[in-house]
Amino acid sequence: MTDTLADQFGCHTDYDPSAMPVDLARKLLLDTLSPVEGTETLPLSDALGRILAVALRSPLNVPPHDNSAMDGYGLRGADLVADAPVRLRVVGAAFAGQPCDVVLGAGEAVRIMTGAKLPAGVDTVVMQEVVQTDGDWVVIPAGQRPGQNVRKAGEDLAEGGLALAAGTLIRPAELGLLASIGIAEVQVRRRLKVAIFSTGDEVTPIGTPLKEGGIYDSNRYSLFGLLSRLGVEVIDGGVLKDDPVALEAAFREAARIADVVLTSGGVSVGEADFTRDMMARLGEVLFWKISMKPGRPMAFGRIGQGSEGAWLFGLPGNPVAVMVTFYQFARPALMRLAGQDPVPEIPTLKVQCTSPIRKQPGRTEFQRGVLYPENGEWKVRTTGAQGSGMLSSMATANCFIVLPENQGRVDAGAWVEVQVLDGIV
Repeated sequence: MTDTLADQFGCHTDYDPSAMPVDLARKLLLDTLSPVEGTETLPLSDALGRILAVALRSPLNVPPHDNSAMDGYGLRGADLVADAPVRLRVVGAAFAGQPCDVVLGAGEAVRIMTGAKLPAGVDTVVMQEVVQTDGDWVVIPAGQRPGQNVRKAGEDLAEGGLALAAGTLIRPAELGLLASIGIAEVQVRRRLKVAIFSTGDEVTPIGTPLKEGGIYDSNRYSLFGLLSRLGVEVIDGGVLKDDPVALEAAFREAARIADVVLTSGGVSVGEADFTRDMMARLGEVLFWKISMKPGRPMAFGRIGQGSEGAWLFGLPGNPVAVMVTFYQFARPALMRLAGQDPVPEIPTLKVQCTSPIRKQPGRTEFQRGVLYPENGEWKVRTTGAQGSGMLSSMATANCFIVLPENQGRVDAGAWVEVQVLDGIV
């Protein structure tokens, strides 16, 4: 990096910068980051969920030849009559994957199956459900169009044409597409390595007795689930106590072995929030007060140098704030680092809200909501109380109700924007 992070972000690396709008913070993150180096070659069957490292061009036409789009009869479009039926003599049959040496002449037709290569002279297919047969003859009804029901060679992919661009996430459809052009191995970007920690003396590992004043460590498990969906390699650093020496040692080691360090807790202004000071000592860090709720305190920066360094996200400690800031900032940043291009936005819908929402202008709010169908339309309601420590609201929610900075109170029946959290992938 030629400029400091502060130069790139146009703000200061002190602990109390002006509150940054959500959209600007997200844009600056993505503008700052670039994909990690390193690729590997995998069998196609192992490539699901990986990011394509190089563009792939089709070595052949798909389909490789003109073929029938359905079962029916192949004929010459020139034999059709627009406003009258025609009677044609059936002179052969064509099946998918089998040769057919018929050369169609005027007044002739062939029985043809879906996927079969068009015999010489055939340029039109009529579906079998609309014709009438009479021995070796077939009657084609009026209203058929020349060239119908034919799949042309290369209409899906042309030989030499771009099949998939570099940066493409390989999903089930991409697997099938690559298989359709005979690709057996693909070069993909290596998996992103992400180290996760929970911090705080009060944080108690599950499976151990809960001491007075303690809370069980939920954040690390929420983050593990979120990261696993992204296909990254998760390095679990466990729970770190509020000990500056132990924190520094753990973070130095994490920066050595991971591309990203992701923590929860310890980045606000409390007396025991050691993480932010330690992070500043180890590298350059921007501490934002983001103009949002929940999740106002969040840190982003880089610790360590060169190959011994890692990007760092210090997420808030409250369970809901952890998940909100992950979705809004860490998730798109990790996609960028993993090489996905373009980085997709979370889908949004505009729907009617059936419950009133209290809000003051000044911050973007991400209320937990339930998107549901009613009388053929999608509507949304809140999950109820919206405290940032109420993880049950995230378990109930299937969307965020996104209320912009200048938005005030929302009355029942008003239209709002929602971000859908889950869907068909």
